[in-house]
Amino acid sequence: MLTEYTRYADAQAQFSSEKLWELFDGDRRTLNIAHECIDRHVAGERTAVIVAQAGGGEEVLSFRQIAEDSARFAHYLKARGVGAGDRVAIMLEPSRAFYMAVFGAMKTGAIAVPLFTLFGPDGVRLRIDDCKPSLFVTNAEKAPMVAGSVVADDAFIADLERFEPRFTPNTRADDMAIFQYTSGTTRELPEAVKHTHRAVVTLMVAALYGTGIRPGDRFFCPSSPAWGHGLWHGTLAPLALGVTIGAYAGRFDAERLLKALQDHRFTNLSAAATHYRMVRVSGAAPRYRSYLEKLSFTGEPIDGETAAFAKAHFGHPVCSMYGTTEIGVILASYPGAADFVVKPGSLGKPVPGCRVEVHDAQGKPCPPGVTGELKVWRRNSWIATKDLGRTDADGYFFHAGRADDVIISAGWTMSAVEIEDAILKHADVREAAAIGVPDALRGQIVKAFVVSPRAGDERFAQEIQDLVRDRLSQHEYPRLVAFVPELPKTPAGKVNRKVLREREQRETV
Repeated sequence: MLTEYTRYADAQAQFSSEKLWELFDGDRRTLNIAHECIDRHVAGERTAVIVAQAGGGEEVLSFRQIAEDSARFAHYLKARGVGAGDRVAIMLEPSRAFYMAVFGAMKTGAIAVPLFTLFGPDGVRLRIDDCKPSLFVTNAEKAPMVAGSVVADDAFIADLERFEPRFTPNTRADDMAIFQYTSGTTRELPEAVKHTHRAVVTLMVAALYGTGIRPGDRFFCPSSPAWGHGLWHGTLAPLALGVTIGAYAGRFDAERLLKALQDHRFTNLSAAATHYRMVRVSGAAPRYRSYLEKLSFTGEPIDGETAAFAKAHFGHPVCSMYGTTEIGVILASYPGAADFVVKPGSLGKPVPGCRVEVHDAQGKPCPPGVTGELKVWRRNSWIATKDLGRTDADGYFFHAGRADDVIISAGWTMSAVEIEDAILKHADVREAAAIGVPDALRGQIVKAFVVSPRAGDERFAQEIQDLVRDRLSQHEYPRLVAFVPELPKTPAGKVNRKVLREREQRETV
């Protein structure tokens, strides 16, 4: 089976889409995500999930407990008339109630719609109006946002004991299973990405080669399961392989993560670049022992200093996993593959069976070293990722920012990502973002927004400008530097440059 191979060379030689199906009980006609992730792993009372709570507590759930909880919830849904194709919105932190509701909904053939717990009333209402759920499951605090909400507290779970702890799913592989909203502002609702039960099969490409999961791993992902990374890569993929997972509930704290990794001897960590950065700046890492053997990140590029810290502290390189909610993972650095050289700053190479190229404005492949748009070959056509990138002579891919994050100044094309990475090498900089702002002479100039515990002044700005000049080139430095207490973020934790651009536009009108 594909799980028996760990080398990069074997991934290229042994992979086929047919072999992915060997990892599952279901087939191309009949498949259910809840069965594949939970029910078929109940033997032996194995631990499925360890929830590390921000306040210091923990919740440990076995495959059997989640199987029985979700079965009872599925019967409850049936009793309420909720069935195939109906939407069940779930706004909960990782918890017994969350896993009960997500897998219970999918067992019935209903569609699970996980929602970010920090959404306010406007964000919730936009998504509820869009997906029109038959049921909204949340906690007591959030329940007033939606009339008729089900509060999934201890009393509710206890009441479900009246239902049978067994439920046999009967879904087709092509039935809808999950609606997922990508991270956006409440003013601009992204369209829901709709996934069938079959999606769990193709998900295994990312699991095997993006996060390097193999049976026997103990896998932790601190990202919220409301987003693609936390749900698909952090929850469904490892559970489908029978792997014990760790999840994080509540406001992220780097030291709390380090303690959970140590106490439960997790061997595989996949997190956002921001999480690794927060661990680095916390200064707490030396106080905790690490058992990690594989590390990966996604969501946005990781700065060079944080990548170097992760390798030095954990003893292994942190591996990039690149893709989008819509197209899945297409580039990876193959964590755990002893024969794959992880290049600093690289997105890695295409996952097996995937064709990726960098194209110019005319749709022609760019030679190594030339920046263009990353595209993936799907269904006999090239699909644009809306990200810029380049390759090197060895076939590695490098990220150059979103297509709308390019800054063109006096004819020079510059990458916001590369400028930010250079700024982050300053010892006093905690976070940085770069955008292009209008300039009468050059068209655009670079403006950097910097978060630092050090007071911002003219000398500090000059240090940053000199650092970028030295590391990139004489023309790529930020001509304007603004010191700010924080940067706007998307709900998934990425720096939201679009908000910065909009603010600048309003201020210059």
